[in-house]
Amino acid sequence: MDIDVRGPRFGAAVTAVVLAVVLVTGSAWLLAWQTLAFALGAAGGVGRSPYGLLFREAVRPRLGPPTTFEAPEPPRFAQAVGLVFAGLGLVGYALGPEWLGLAATGAALAAAFLNAVFGYCLGCEMYLLVRRVTPRAG
Repeated sequence: MDIDVRGPRFGAAVTAVVLAVVLVTGSAWLLAWQTLAFALGAAGGVGRSPYGLLFREAVRPRLGPPTTFEAPEPPRFAQAVGLVFAGLGLVGYALGPEWLGLAATGAALAAAFLNAVFGYCLGCEMYLLVRRVTPRAG
């Protein structure tokens, strides 16, 4: 079932704010929260992530009905990519080196910002590229 494109974009906006605060404060705990949010989105889809739930319960009822939909697989893959970067950032902040935390968090922030502001999902584009170059079984 396709999903409302505004949900992942809202999640990206919240994610961008969280990651920006992580870069300013260096908070490994806040990055751990974001890592969990990515993990839930990767495991259950963006609708089951904390930001997806917030969108569905608090934001979507205040908007008009959706007019554009997308397949759930690319945003779910993007959540998995975010999970990898957030996980690397968490390792950097918690165990070192600090530059790893800064670089990985900064990369995740850049991707979230692109999605939130311009609607360009890097992880979704990666998903489509992987699908094109991966041989199909069968």
